[in-house]
Amino acid sequence: MFGRAPKKSDSSKYYETLGVSKSASQDELKKAFRKAAIKNHPDKGGDPEKFKELSQAYEVLSDPEKREIYDQYGEDALKEGMGGGGSSHNPFDIFESFFGGGAFGGGGSSRGRRQKQGEDVVHSLKVSLEDLYNGTSKKLSLSRNVLCVKCKGKGSKNGASGRCYGCQGSGMKITTRQIGPGMIQQMQHVCPECRGSGEVISDRDRCPQCKGNKVSQEKKVLEVHVEKGMQHGQKIVFDGQADEAPDTITGDIVFVLQLKEHPKFKRKSDDLFVEHTLSLTEALCGFQFALTHLDGRQLLIKSNPGEVIKPGQYKAINDEGMPHHHRPFMKGRLYIQFNVEFPDTGILSPDQCKTLETILPPRPSKHLSDMELDDCEETTLHDVNIEEEMRRKQQHHQHEAYDEDDEPSMPRVQCAQQ
Repeated sequence: MFGRAPKKSDSSKYYETLGVSKSASQDELKKAFRKAAIKNHPDKGGDPEKFKELSQAYEVLSDPEKREIYDQYGEDALKEGMGGGGSSHNPFDIFESFFGGGAFGGGGSSRGRRQKQGEDVVHSLKVSLEDLYNGTSKKLSLSRNVLCVKCKGKGSKNGASGRCYGCQGSGMKITTRQIGPGMIQQMQHVCPECRGSGEVISDRDRCPQCKGNKVSQEKKVLEVHVEKGMQHGQKIVFDGQADEAPDTITGDIVFVLQLKEHPKFKRKSDDLFVEHTLSLTEALCGFQFALTHLDGRQLLIKSNPGEVIKPGQYKAINDEGMPHHHRPFMKGRLYIQFNVEFPDTGILSPDQCKTLETILPPRPSKHLSDMELDDCEETTLHDVNIEEEMRRKQQHHQHEAYDEDDEPSMPRVQCAQQ
């Protein structure tokens, strides 16, 4: 006598959990599980419930027999025992068997010994433009946690420890609170009793050197090499030099370069920019001056014979910019922007004007005729400080606007409905 066929239930949930289609191949299932499991792993701050759902879905769909049953009859058939029973394995066992002993470098079991990735320690390192041009080394003294030498990071004399009863060895505690009718919020936080380790050490067994903390403080001097041509915001990384902790892959110490503003030079990529002010005589008749570079060299800057420099004009010197970081023997360009300073306001004599007219370009050829001059009204030019003038006018307009706001408004006329 044949038994009754199980009632068919939803068979799409597991596929939706992994984010794949029902026709997904085993390779597609593996790829989807790998990406989602790493993202939602509790050791990386993920949601434990979501991680459990992912592991359960992958356990079923990665088994051809279970997948066939699930596709035909859904999740209920697996719970009723068909195909070797439901998915009741530890999700961490599935994860570690998939990744060959732990995705985060751990080789332990699924009982709280999986190694997690330690946090990186980031410091700002202020550097001058001279430092980035010439390269430099800076020695910095830092304090960090290292595993206790006496107990080798176990925290106890003989390695004895017990499971924390506050979190049942998981290192995390989940609290719930009701936020509304039929609505409950779950919050996960580090267990305060074991500080996330999942174990406790009795007072008599504590290591006398680290007092059960498993780590001790160490002073460390790092020599930071700033290479020629490095950029603002660039990182210098010391692998595995951050704080040590049990069952943890030590993070990195990262120095982020912060460029201090230079009083003379500005940097843009591998180019340098500098401004220089010329007198009107220098701009018209030629100039030369010495420019002190970032490495202390004196560069002689001079104009070509008979050359006239316009206000705001740029000149470039090849191979005097910043060194290229990866090819320090190659450099950018040094750009010089020239400002021209005119003489103070004054009056030139008619003879001086005639002398200048013989040298300077001629005036425009168009002259006003006597008839045009008769039609024009003569004006007088006054000296003015335009910044002060505009500031005074703006204050005047603000006072006028304030006075208008203070004027009483006229009463409004209301029409009475008959």
